[in-house]
This record gives sequence, C-alpha cells and structure tokens, in this order.
Amino acid sequence: MSEQILDQNAVVESSEDAVFDDIRPCRDDEAQQELAVIANDESLVNGIVRLRYPKLSRFIGPLLKIPVRSYIKNAVRKINSIEDFQMQVAAAVTRMIDNTTDGVTFRGFEKLNPDRGYLFISNHRDISLDPCFIDFAYHSYYNQTVRIAIGDNLLKMPAATALMRLNKSFIVKRSVTLPRERLKEVNHLSHYIGLSLKEGHSIWIAQREGRAKDGNDCTEEAVLKMLHMYGRKQGKSFGEYMSSLNIVPVSITYEYDPGDVAKANELEERARNDGKYQKSEFEDIRSIIKGINDYKGRVCIVAGDPVSGGFETPSQLAALIDRFIYLNYEFYPSVMLAAHGLGLCGDDEIASISAEDRNKFNNRLQGYPEHLHKRIMQMYAYPYINRKRAADGELDFTLDNVKESVCEPSASEPAASEPAASESVDSAATE
Repeated sequence: MSEQILDQNAVVESSEDAVFDDIRPCRDDEAQQELAVIANDESLVNGIVRLRYPKLSRFIGPLLKIPVRSYIKNAVRKINSIEDFQMQVAAAVTRMIDNTTDGVTFRGFEKLNPDRGYLFISNHRDISLDPCFIDFAYHSYYNQTVRIAIGDNLLKMPAATALMRLNKSFIVKRSVTLPRERLKEVNHLSHYIGLSLKEGHSIWIAQREGRAKDGNDCTEEAVLKMLHMYGRKQGKSFGEYMSSLNIVPVSITYEYDPGDVAKANELEERARNDGKYQKSEFEDIRSIIKGINDYKGRVCIVAGDPVSGGFETPSQLAALIDRFIYLNYEFYPSVMLAAHGLGLCGDDEIASISAEDRNKFNNRLQGYPEHLHKRIMQMYAYPYINRKRAADGELDFTLDNVKESVCEPSASEPAASEPAASESVDSAATE
C-alpha cells in the first residue's frame, strides 16, 4: 500500500491517477506485459491440457503441452489493446452461450443511455458468469463494456490475474485483515468507484459478499455503505449521493446452476461443522471453469431503470434493489418444480410444464446424492419464495416506517461514524 493511499486528505480527481495502480484494470500500454504473463504461465498450460484431454494428459501430458503452448502464444500475438482482448472474450462468450445454454434473454438494457456511467448491482449466483452476461449485454447494445469488481481471493494464479485485469476488472482487497488498514482500503475502493462513474465508466458489483449459495439473494447494506464513503467525504447524505450513481438493479436467473451440487455440499459441510468450511486452494478457479463449461439451460438477465431516489438509508435502498430482483426473476420449470416439490405451490401452478422439462429436472436431481436433494430444491425454489414476499408487500416501506431487516441476516448499522471496514471490503466484490 502506497503512502498516497494512506493519506486520506490526498486530492485525487481521476480514476487513472497512479494512486489507484494497486487496484485498477490494465491499460492499453500494459496489455502486452499482461499477455506475456498469460503466454508463459505453466500452470495455465497444465490446466488446459487436463481440461481438454483429461484421459490422455495422464499418459502423454508433456507432449500435449506443446500444441497448447503454441495455441496460447498465437492467440495473444493478435491482441494489442484492451478492446482487442475484449473482442476475443465476446467471441468466446458467444460460443459459450451457443454450447452451454438454451438461449439467453436480455431485457431493459435497451433503455439505458450509453453516454452515462451506470453502477450495475445484481444478485450473485456465479463467480464469473454474472458480470460476464451483464458485460455482454451492455456491449451488444452499445459496444461498451463495464469495469468489474473482483475479490483478491481470485488472484491466486498469475494468468488468472492477467486475464481479469485485461478484462477491465478492479480489485477488492478482501485479504487485508487489520481493521485500520481495511478501512483505508474501503475508502480507497469507494473513491475509485465514485470517480469511475463520474467519468462515465460503467461498473458491475455484486449485491453481497460471495454467491447466494442457498439461492436467497439479498443486498447487503455493507456494500451500499462502502459505496457512500466517497460521497460522505464530499458532505453528501446517503440518499443524495447514492441517487447520483445511476444504480441499475439487475435480476439474473439461471434455469440450471452449474455449481448447484458444489454449493449444496458446502452448505451441508457448514451445517455439520458449526458454519465452518475450508476451501481448497484453487476451488474458486475450478468454480469459474465449471460455470463457463457446464450446462445452464435458459438464462434471463433483466436490467431496471436507474434508481433515482425514494430512499434515505442503506436499508431502504437495499429493499428497493431486492424488490426489483425478486419481481423480475424468470420462473423457469426448475424454479416451479422445486417449489412444488417442497410443497410451496399447488399442482395448478406446474400444470403447463412439459414432460420433457419435468424429466430434465428430475434426472438432474436424481443424479445427485440423495442427502443433498432438499438443499438443491431449496436453492432453486428461493426465487419463488422471494417473489411472493415482494408481491405481498414485505419489502415495501415508507420513509417514516422502514423495516430494518429485509433479508436475514442483514448487516446492522455500525456504531461509528464510518461504515464497518470488516463488512464493507468483504462485501464489495464477486467471490
């Protein structure tokens, strides 16, 4: 951490200032340096060989590395800028959609103004796919891409770090542990996001720390408090500053979650071990690969209108974001069949679901360990539960009568004048 970052009184007026070099995305003049890291990363070569040739790699792995290494070097040789790289990413996303989904629907993005910077806040189900689909939608309509918040826990491989920086990702330092240092990092991050939006750069950030592994999407107030810190320094109230950020809530629905059984396993282990769970070293990277490669069924991404007011506190804004997300879920057969299996809806609500869709859901469920079936059904059914809560008015509020807790558990207001650093820095990024 540089001395300039530690100086809370430093005047910084651009997101391109050197003070943000520790967290900002890659620039065009740095692209070749990052591409060289990718081309020379042996762990990337080994990973591709094992992924593409799982059986052969055990016998002729060294030989298979030769064409893979050549392929990577040829691929990076064609890239000279961030835009070049992102066009390659866009092509890869198109192939991923064609090969692993039954179609992706984008709604609401056509109403946005490409001359403004937007803060996209979405529910969080997949480490890389959530920002990927929003980025792809924004690029499809306006030929622009967004800056993406990622946790530094994802930066365990040099090639992964380079790939993310080339794809306009900025870093949330979740590994900082000392409270005073964490608070400085939160201020630093909030400053970077505020300036980026002011300059017209759009940003994606998750509504919560980590994925909603149980399917219960919930905006954490700590994320919103972190965003306000830069506004607080300008003497702006929460409502005034947050209304200026062009916050666009986004609802994401996957018909089938590539990580459903892994999430259920983690929840089961936490239940057996008093909430404790130890990730393996490259578990997040494996989750990213699985999310990209495995079947997702249909996918729906819905963007709302910018939130321009109607709130004064973090809990009120969180309720507005949650309400939009809940009311704009797509009720795919997986949602309804899971809700029916748990006794949450009647036979009439699933009567129109085809035999093919019923078999697809049942076959997927039966392919998993029986002791995880209920957890997986709960995961898929939560959109049904939450939309009913929103439709029944549980998320409604008036400025004089705010429900302090919309989701359980929710972050509480810190006693100090600054948001709790331990909450905010952890809650600001993708897993």
